[in-house]
Amino acid sequence: MSALGFGCMGLNFGYGPATDKQEAVALIRNAFESGVTFFDTAEAYGPFTNEGVVGEALAPIRDRVAIATKFGFKNGEPQAGMDSRPERIREVAHAALKRLQTDRIDLFYQHRVDPNVPMEDVAGTVKELIREGKVKHFGLSEAGIQSIRRAHAVQPVAALQSEYSMWWREPEKEILPTLEELGIGFVAFSPLGKGFLTGAIDDKTTFAKDDFRNIVSRFAVDARKANQALVSEVSAIAASKGVTPAQIALAWLLTRNPWIVPIPGTTKLHRLKENVGAAAIELTSEDLRRIEDALARVSVVGDRYPAHLAARAGR
Repeated sequence: MSALGFGCMGLNFGYGPATDKQEAVALIRNAFESGVTFFDTAEAYGPFTNEGVVGEALAPIRDRVAIATKFGFKNGEPQAGMDSRPERIREVAHAALKRLQTDRIDLFYQHRVDPNVPMEDVAGTVKELIREGKVKHFGLSEAGIQSIRRAHAVQPVAALQSEYSMWWREPEKEILPTLEELGIGFVAFSPLGKGFLTGAIDDKTTFAKDDFRNIVSRFAVDARKANQALVSEVSAIAASKGVTPAQIALAWLLTRNPWIVPIPGTTKLHRLKENVGAAAIELTSEDLRRIEDALARVSVVGDRYPAHLAARAGR
């Protein structure tokens, strides 16, 4: 797949009003024309509408791209809690195939670990879907190392998706070493810190009433004011190289391991072009040293999730 993927969630879920459908379709096709071949969606985004947009956009080029989608929430509603019963996994797969206008799902993630369903049953169900040709690869999202190992023993896990960026480096402690040991790829969502690392957000920024960031303490006004220190450090390095802070943040992730694929999302064409351009930026050992020194000087303020959502991650 391409060095950078495209996270499609924000086109109509999580970050305020939905993008006009045809504009979203055009943006996804622009991403492909810019070299992106990996697209990430989920039934929970909308719910259901995001898969429809992705399916329409990629139908003419289906055999030239990889599509990832996800199962794991009751009726596709995150607020309703988890549901990874085998019968529900199958139901989601069949519905997603229709919405995505395809005959196979390239990467099928469990969106969050379901504590009420043994991981062996989840992995076994996806294994059956792979045998049937409806799914090509199995993935997990925000899973902990024990869940990863249990799943991998039943059906090889192709990729783990979790948050990873300059301002959330927790995966470096246990997750990334485990993935390297097992030969599992890593898909980094929110690689730009939910937009903060672009430099476009400050303490005066206001978010739409249905924007997810309104309930994240890391985006409280005081936290944003404190966290500007990180953006200032990254911006200084970016300026010295004639690129943008977002491009430095993405280029840095691409140096971490060759099997890490960031999936930045956007609703704007100029941001898409900016993100894609990060793949061509070469960071020298001196650049990387400056970045590490800068990150070491800054302590990020605030949690990445409110408590009820944080409890779902790392299981």
